[in-house]
Amino acid sequence: MRLYTLVLSLLLFSCKDSLDTVTSDPYVEIQKALSINPSALENYAAQGKPAYVNKDNTGANAITDKAATLGRVLFYDKNLSTNNTIACASCHKQEFAFGDTAISSLGVENGRTIRHSMRLINTRYANEAKFFWNERAASLEAQTTMPIVDHLEMGFSGQTGRGTIASLITKLNGIGYYKELFTLAYGDATITEARMQTALAQFIRSIQSFDSKYDIGRAQVGNDAAPFPNFTAQENAGKALFINPPIFNAASERIAGGFGCQGCHQAPEFDIDPNTRNNGFIGVIGSNQTDLDNTRSPSLRDILNAAGVANTPFMHTAASATIRQVLNHYNTIAANPRNTNLDARLKPNNIGQNLQMTPDEINSMVAFLRTLTGKDVYTNKKWGNPFL
Repeated sequence: MRLYTLVLSLLLFSCKDSLDTVTSDPYVEIQKALSINPSALENYAAQGKPAYVNKDNTGANAITDKAATLGRVLFYDKNLSTNNTIACASCHKQEFAFGDTAISSLGVENGRTIRHSMRLINTRYANEAKFFWNERAASLEAQTTMPIVDHLEMGFSGQTGRGTIASLITKLNGIGYYKELFTLAYGDATITEARMQTALAQFIRSIQSFDSKYDIGRAQVGNDAAPFPNFTAQENAGKALFINPPIFNAASERIAGGFGCQGCHQAPEFDIDPNTRNNGFIGVIGSNQTDLDNTRSPSLRDILNAAGVANTPFMHTAASATIRQVLNHYNTIAANPRNTNLDARLKPNNIGQNLQMTPDEINSMVAFLRTLTGKDVYTNKKWGNPFL
């Protein structure tokens, strides 16, 4: 009888010990829903960058593995829309350099974005710190929740009976893995819009692409103007056309020099010059109206995939499906009296430019732009969907 009592006591103690182990695990809900190991997080904070990349707009929101992991989950979670159908990743897809192939991206209840979704590559290293095509967000942090409260996109607008950002926070408080993720990132489970913005911005800034043919060549020389030893003659010719400014005659016809792309899309980040005005695309998707205020663009890195095909259409209207169509646009900028905000670099002598591109020059430019495409950013799981 005593032996039986002893064995029973040992069994009960063992069961209690196992139960305590389970109930004390702080990451039960994360492990149920997500392919994330909180004890071995992906590297977001210490990725590094090439020595020739000088820009860094991180500011006070330094990337940490914990907060960027939370940002990754928020980025892919459809719970951030009113009807659980749309996530940030719905419009910014990893396989398309975090852009969208649709002209106008689908939102909740068949809403559509007003502008084409911008690709998200190397935003941390952008020359321009403002976001959206018309730069209406002063920072990436401010930008991250604007689609969430947009009536057409993720829906928490407070209009037509829909909830607000406060409603979303209440919703997220009812999801177990967010209590654990916010505690992991910030030390407690409190969910606020500011914390969401911080985490989303950290994750988005972590998305970087520096393993292209261009990067291999740039690391071997002292500056972008030098011939890259790993480039073909055609690629180096395209690079020279990209960098060198054009020389125009009095009729604004190019008579020497390159295309001057570098003037607005500055290597090695290839992001837009903050002082740029619009580029002649002044349309509005699905309308005959004009919109003169779209002066930002994403980095030119990864505009093409490994096969040389455009990852997404170009411009805020998605008006150009191929890079050759983009080059044709810049080749001849027609005077348009409605466009009072055309960048001065596109209208020398106050006349729309005529670059007089030859077929060989266009082929060289396309060849160079293909060298800006990386590999890792398309498949690395740390930027992929974390949901099981």
